[in-house]
Amino acid sequence: MADGPRRSAFSCHLRELLLTGAASVALLAGAPEAFAQSAAPAAAVDEIALDTLTVVATRSGAERAVDSLAAVSVVGPGELGQLMPSTTQDVFWGMPGTTVLQNGNSSQASINIRGLQDFGRVAVLIDGARQNFTQLGHNDGAGSFFLEPGLLAGVDVVRGPVSNIYGSGAIGGVVSFRTKDAEDLIKPGQTWGVEANGEFAQNGPMGFGSLFAATKVGQNVDLFIGGTVRNRSDYVDGDGNTVPDTAQESWSGIAKATFRPADFHEVKLTALNYESSFTTGNDFPTAASTLYDTDVANRTVTASYNYTNPNDNIWNWRSSAYWNQVEQNQVKSNGSCSNVTGCVGDPRSFKIDTLGFDVNNTSRFLLASTKHAVTLGGDFFHDDVNNEDNFGFGAGYNPSGERSVGGAFAQWQADWTPWLQTIAALRWDSYELSSATVDGTSGDRVSPKITVGITPFTGFTFYGTYAEGYRAPAVTEALVSGMHPPVSIWFNFGFLPNPDLRAEIGKNKELGVNLKYDDIFMKGDKFRAKANIYRNDVDDYINTVFLTAGDSPACAATGWAFCYQYQNIAAARLEGFELESMYDTGTWFAGLNVTVSQGDDVDNDQPLVTIMPNNVAATLGTRMFDNKLTLAVRWQWVAAKTASELPDTLTPAEIDALVTPSFNLVNVYMGYQVNQWATASFSVENLLNEQYTQYQQFLPSAGLTFKAGMRVTLGGGEIAAATPAKYVK
Repeated sequence: MADGPRRSAFSCHLRELLLTGAASVALLAGAPEAFAQSAAPAAAVDEIALDTLTVVATRSGAERAVDSLAAVSVVGPGELGQLMPSTTQDVFWGMPGTTVLQNGNSSQASINIRGLQDFGRVAVLIDGARQNFTQLGHNDGAGSFFLEPGLLAGVDVVRGPVSNIYGSGAIGGVVSFRTKDAEDLIKPGQTWGVEANGEFAQNGPMGFGSLFAATKVGQNVDLFIGGTVRNRSDYVDGDGNTVPDTAQESWSGIAKATFRPADFHEVKLTALNYESSFTTGNDFPTAASTLYDTDVANRTVTASYNYTNPNDNIWNWRSSAYWNQVEQNQVKSNGSCSNVTGCVGDPRSFKIDTLGFDVNNTSRFLLASTKHAVTLGGDFFHDDVNNEDNFGFGAGYNPSGERSVGGAFAQWQADWTPWLQTIAALRWDSYELSSATVDGTSGDRVSPKITVGITPFTGFTFYGTYAEGYRAPAVTEALVSGMHPPVSIWFNFGFLPNPDLRAEIGKNKELGVNLKYDDIFMKGDKFRAKANIYRNDVDDYINTVFLTAGDSPACAATGWAFCYQYQNIAAARLEGFELESMYDTGTWFAGLNVTVSQGDDVDNDQPLVTIMPNNVAATLGTRMFDNKLTLAVRWQWVAAKTASELPDTLTPAEIDALVTPSFNLVNVYMGYQVNQWATASFSVENLLNEQYTQYQQFLPSAGLTFKAGMRVTLGGGEIAAATPAKYVK
């Protein structure tokens, strides 16, 4: 077995620095009363998530999630505080139709929306920068990203290909992460703010610390800087067994500068660095398992320029450019020598550089008493993949190459009457990809979208949508080529490239209802809900195909016993029902989320492996002592995944590895506002100490876990002028 994550000298020093800062949170909580006059006001009721403003569905303007004519979910600061997330997976607890795949031995995460995952089927953005990293192998994710949840200020999710304005590929949906910024720390009328967080969990154990600071330089410049550290030892599962090689450590640093050179104009520069170290393998670790000491760095630089003037109906301009680099370096630390994985001490690396930009503008006008908003825009990104494995087949699974993807869109939103709204859009996509050894491929297409929303009476909106999405093949799918290292002396096999691979086309039909009512049973209570049914038909679905020499002349020409090739094999159909709801009186709150889904390869009448189990999630909580104390209980039931729900083309061993029993999870949260600037948080996760392994993962999840944390926010100063320059949010 490996000894655990390796540590760079720099990360060790930074960890010590930030943990020292986190440890001083308790001292800050008892800071002098001088800080109190500029601290946050006492206890406010958290906003219902569905009331949170979002632009992820249309980009034509901010709207509340519950008003969006799409399956939109939002995780805001209030939800993040109650979830106390230690992993990216924790952030999406109970969200309808959305699952994060993240094994306990890695910080690598992949998102599944409505049964679609991998190779960019779900577009993941961090501060607007696309995350396109792929490391394909035995049980490795084919579309992953790395992110520290302690950096987050919010997450917007749209399910289905209805948000095609976010670029090519999002036939499953879009997940947009927003990291903390100066506006999250500096209160109105103040000039500086500081936030410190410390957290501890006994299962591992796990320690986390973060420190963020922001200041205004004059009226029109905001500066923000911060960092996090996280360290976890091997955790214990529900049976009381230590799960080996689940230890990991990470650190992150972030800096932002915002300039407002004139009223309504904003320029923002962001630099983000995340590094993580862990030991990972492809199955449950044993003495003979192949393991890798892994170091990952995710670096992002973005620059944006926005112009938002409420009195200017012609220009509402948003633009950004970004560079993202993910570099994963691995050294084999355990296992026997082989042509597939090399020997102990052999290195390999996987790297992608993504350059991209995104521009759009919304114009508004009134015509014949009808409000219109026309949004025009375009986007482009270029992936440069450089993978190296001189001792095994890691670079064989993951060929180096380049891919360019771009497009343009036009969207027209019209409010014909107070009860009728329509959204129509067209998007043109184009792509090219190539490598040094294989001829490339290209393609383009126009994808339409039409949505009709009807509000027959206040609080009830019904909508119907037809939307198409277009996913270009990834470099790996089209260009993977070469002989797999022999697995025995009797036969060998390999991978055939497929430069003629066609792009996938998602055709989504969706009906939904939005409910929004206030003062139902008592003054001040609120009920919010979104429910939908959908059917997404994916043409030219791409998957691997097993070929013999008799099936393929190209395979026969290689002399291999058999071959694998990515092909457009099927028309996939994905269907389901989703519900997200919350009732809040201010004193107590209750929510219910439901996900029911299924998916099939309609050509072969076989279920799709990527369909996640059905689940139900419920929340019940109360606020006491002038909202200073919050108590909440969360329960989630996840259905079993049985052999009958898996393709019979899988081997018995593959089916056994995927079958999972149902399980129930109960989490308890308590948050208490100690004073005007300090909040203590406590949670118990997996209260029932359930032993369970999540679907598509091979390591059991953590058992009973106690967490305790403290957050301190300080601020002060006064803005000199009474009318500061306009914020652009």
